[in-house]
Amino acid sequence: MARPEVKAVRNLLGTPVSYAYAVKAGPWIFLNGHEAFDFESGIPEEVAGWAGFPLFGQPRSRREGDFILHRMRRILREFGSDLPQGVRLDRYYPHPRAVAAYHLARHAEFGDYIPPSTSVIMERCFSADTTISSSLIAVVPGAEYEIRKIHPEGVSSAPSSGFVPTVVCNEFVFVAGQMAHNPGQGLDPRAHVPDHSAWAGAEIRKQTEFLIREKLEPALEAAGSSLERSLKAQIYLANVADFPDFIDVWTEHFAAIPCAVTVVPTKSFATVGGIIEINLLALTNTATREKQVIEADIPGMAAYGPCIKSGEFLLPSGLMAIGHRGQVVGAALSPGSTGLAHAGYSQAAAVYKYAEALCRAAGTALANTLRAQYFVSDVTQFPGIAIAWAAQFGTQPHPFICIQTPTAMPAPGAALIADFWISTVS
Repeated sequence: MARPEVKAVRNLLGTPVSYAYAVKAGPWIFLNGHEAFDFESGIPEEVAGWAGFPLFGQPRSRREGDFILHRMRRILREFGSDLPQGVRLDRYYPHPRAVAAYHLARHAEFGDYIPPSTSVIMERCFSADTTISSSLIAVVPGAEYEIRKIHPEGVSSAPSSGFVPTVVCNEFVFVAGQMAHNPGQGLDPRAHVPDHSAWAGAEIRKQTEFLIREKLEPALEAAGSSLERSLKAQIYLANVADFPDFIDVWTEHFAAIPCAVTVVPTKSFATVGGIIEINLLALTNTATREKQVIEADIPGMAAYGPCIKSGEFLLPSGLMAIGHRGQVVGAALSPGSTGLAHAGYSQAAAVYKYAEALCRAAGTALANTLRAQYFVSDVTQFPGIAIAWAAQFGTQPHPFICIQTPTAMPAPGAALIADFWISTVS
């Protein structure tokens, strides 16, 4: 596989931030952090609407969805691909109203096939003026990279969403974000503490157990895979206090099954009462790619899971800037220097150090990053993250997604959780 091919804007919105909005590695295409603004000039009139009559025409979020998907389609075609070659969609919204409008745009552009998707409500997108942040992984069509759509019994999307719950592409299985519900009917009673009971188990434990047994396992089995072949999971939690209970249940199933895991604080979900959503990447049972755990001398509390190498991808668990003694890196140095985005800088620099150590152990380099998702407690810390990136990589384009979570993070004072996809081709 050749080195990644990057499409970038050198000065995002007139700043020194060099932004990689698309990265192609072999047949895989990553479109990162797309929101409805022009990379050079900001939000265009077609999105903002008429200055004197902004409610004229389509709803604002529908205009945003159309803008994002039209641009994604154009970029994919430049790479010899198109929207129907998508294998995973990640979307973040600041409020639920934007979702329905985006679904209309998505159905209009994708047609009958909508890739496995994750949609959650966060505090805000990268831009305060946008209501949708969308990222896509797609492939260049070819005989070895045909997309096989799987509809496991009992694992489906809500009627309003319509995404395919699971696809197989080459040897990889992509499982859409799953919740402990029966689509269109609400939470499954098996995943819920009865309303009449003051104590009958913990809600997070019930929903997590249900998701693993009744959603992830059937989805993988239908795709010719299994939990043992899991590579990487993203977990979105509505309450940061639920992290320990979630990890406890997760570990019961995955202690002997290495799987990278990124746990992210989240504002809310599609299903009322839902407090967790999980998406998953796995290998098929017949895959020739192997699954290897990569170890390096980084603090044990910096991640909730291992770093996994499989074929062309290095997949660390979500990384936080936690030191060897459990302290947040840089927290004591200058806690009041918010004007310098000091927390973003010092914590990103520590995270890059950890990620680079894992890359060296895997025989690659962090410069081969295909996607860097930053889940931040305050988006105004991003300039510090950008400075840390530039300090390490100069003007190399940054393939970032930046989303503001609710304020509470797993460790008090933590400013970010970083989730990377990295190419193993140096």
